[in-house]
Amino acid sequence: MPTAETIAVAMSGGVDSSAVAALLRAQGHTLVGLTLQLWNQRRLAGHEGMPEAVQGRCCSIDDVYDARRVAEQLDIPYYLVNQQARFEAEVVRPFVSEYLAGRTPIPCTLCNNHLKFDQLLITARQIGADKIATGHYARNHFDETRNRWILSRPEDKSKDQTYFLFGLTQEQLSRTLFPLGEMQKPAVRVMASEAGLNVATKPDSQEICFIPGGDYNTFLRAYLDEQGEDLPDSSGELVTTTGQVVGHHAGIHSFTVGQRKGLGLTSPDPLYVLKIHPDSHQVTVGSDNDLMATELNADRLNWISIPGLDAGQTIRVSIKIRHRHTPALATLRSTGPETVQAIFDTPQRAITPGQSAVFYQEDEVVGGGWII
Repeated sequence: MPTAETIAVAMSGGVDSSAVAALLRAQGHTLVGLTLQLWNQRRLAGHEGMPEAVQGRCCSIDDVYDARRVAEQLDIPYYLVNQQARFEAEVVRPFVSEYLAGRTPIPCTLCNNHLKFDQLLITARQIGADKIATGHYARNHFDETRNRWILSRPEDKSKDQTYFLFGLTQEQLSRTLFPLGEMQKPAVRVMASEAGLNVATKPDSQEICFIPGGDYNTFLRAYLDEQGEDLPDSSGELVTTTGQVVGHHAGIHSFTVGQRKGLGLTSPDPLYVLKIHPDSHQVTVGSDNDLMATELNADRLNWISIPGLDAGQTIRVSIKIRHRHTPALATLRSTGPETVQAIFDTPQRAITPGQSAVFYQEDEVVGGGWII
């Protein structure tokens, strides 16, 4: 890669993106630091159960300060790009709508697919940068035989973030660098420390950036309250797999497939949410064994290592149905222009509508879609 290139580094204020900036700077590249300001952590303070002082991680003032300080340490230009309106329209509002419809969304993937990489590349072009670089743990390269950009799992499998990146387009992959793809996380911290970065020991963020503490129900109520909207009445019955009514609930937004806590039921054996019915507002509960299934359907597909599947075509893949899920062998079959069906070799637990299904062959991401 020519050192004459100008690279826009996405800087979150964390150790990974800061280490990327230090690494590329040491390699002699011309850098510009970019932080996307996506959410005001104080915005919902005091609304419907939200604390007056919300302590956030990602997107907080402290994170912006850390990113700016790293840029100053490395002597590179730094810009804060306000994308709060777009983030609300393309991530927060769909997140709320999905939960109210009884599905369990992944806002980080929504953000990557619809906003983050698109906006970073737009801003990079505006400031004259050739490419962007992020702190994601992933690898990409161009395969001349297939004439496609390939996304692969990183060297450090424990930090693999390809599950959240399945929506990247060929154009986006062609202009994105993942410098940490060949590194182990401990080595990244050592590199940041040796570069004298103040964030070298900063803990990793484990939560959704606009929901500190992960309390989705409180966030939903607070957000709708701020918007002047009432929480829709989706109360209904808790039923068994045979249709027997065993209880009632206050709203389908409070549940996700596989959930055990909060059912308010007394049973000799543990009960779990098996299925959420948005039309009838019923929630089906059952045993842990009832959560096992061998089939899923997905839509809104994006293909990476292949251009797609012909009608009725099948391929063998491994599929992740959640971030920490071990990829499971399955046969994937095209069922329409934008839909596929997967049949797993062995039953999988808690296949959840609204989550992503990401398809792999070895370490390569074949593509992915959204479970329906």
